[in-house]
Amino acid sequence: MSAETATPRPAFRSHDWHDPALAQRLERRHRRDRILRGAGLAALGFAALMLGILLFTLVASGRFALTQTHVTLSFEIAPERVPAEDPAKGNYRAIVRDALLAEFPEVTARRDRRALFRLVSRGAERMLRDRVSAEPGLIGHRIRLAVPVSDPYDQLAKGLIDPATPEADRRLSDREIAWFRALEDRGLISRPLNVGLILNPDSRFPELAGLAGALMGSFYALLVCFVLSFPIGIAAGIWLEEFAPKGRLTDLVEVNINNLAAVPSIVFGLLGLAVFIGWLGLPRSAPLVGGMTLA
Repeated sequence: MSAETATPRPAFRSHDWHDPALAQRLERRHRRDRILRGAGLAALGFAALMLGILLFTLVASGRFALTQTHVTLSFEIAPERVPAEDPAKGNYRAIVRDALLAEFPEVTARRDRRALFRLVSRGAERMLRDRVSAEPGLIGHRIRLAVPVSDPYDQLAKGLIDPATPEADRRLSDREIAWFRALEDRGLISRPLNVGLILNPDSRFPELAGLAGALMGSFYALLVCFVLSFPIGIAAGIWLEEFAPKGRLTDLVEVNINNLAAVPSIVFGLLGLAVFIGWLGLPRSAPLVGGMTLA
């Protein structure tokens, strides 16, 4: 169509702004824009609120793990219990039990003694062994050492076990609670900072479990991921932009790269399980497999 025969566009007239119908349409458009903007801000505010509640819940419920309950006992490192030539092979379990019985000599029944021995964590034997192995001169002497209590008593000290609960519904009996209160009255209970939460590996004893394994595994998995993905990603980008001829192959590669973010993580996990563990035979629970799957 030529310029002469084209239908001319109507010229803008200033008095169109005063058209009631146009003003009404503009007002509706502005109102919808405000509603949309308000909905977006409300959604962002709700997301921020939920995130804050999540973080608060994590901190509130996890604050108890920041401290650990210890009991200070006097341990007799008798030569007949710990051989001087190899202190690591000493009978430290018996030494720990003797220290508990020294605090409660009135406990004589076998059943009560077994319950009393559960007051101290099994990690106490390891701590005592490490201390004597590092200082063999302690053999034949008595030492005082703060050792962790078992998980039920740790929860009792932190208020997570209510003594007012019926005895049948809690992990500690009235007598076990009385033993712990007696140690508190003697000033033998303390709650230092739980450094084992960071330094200890996994453990089947809750009071000894830490995050060291998870932290180191995450570090090495991310390290493997970075070492593999960084050069491969840079090389693939340079190849696609500078050297690769346009065709089906490059289109396929670009489509797959664009779709990576939309693939659920479980699919990558199954891929890593099938390829790296099932096909290549790499070890399970290894940061190498996790890092390669992420890469």
